[in-house]
Amino acid sequence: MATLELGGKMLEVDEDGFIADPSQWDEKVAHSLAVTEGVEALSETHWKLVNYLRDYYLKYNIAPMIRKVCKDTGLPLKQIYELFPSGPAKGACKVAGLPKPTGCV
Repeated sequence: MATLELGGKMLEVDEDGFIADPSQWDEKVAHSLAVTEGVEALSETHWKLVNYLRDYYLKYNIAPMIRKVCKDTGLPLKQIYELFPSGPAKGACKVAGLPKPTGCV
């Protein structure tokens, strides 16, 4: 594990930049993580996806499958890739403060 300053806090991150402790996440951390994924500003639609991912993870302790994300948020997969060019698993889940997904997201 490495330590990075994200959102004004020193946080442990894994080799791919996912924060180690999702409870340390906040909006400032999300903005800092978004920049690492090439997303300079988080729009209302970004937040809709980020908040959905966080809520799902906190409820079920796992990231949702991408088909469920698309169905529940109403966002087509193409739009999710436009929001997070590195993809829903690497980009969106990282910004949402989730651990690195092990399967499909």
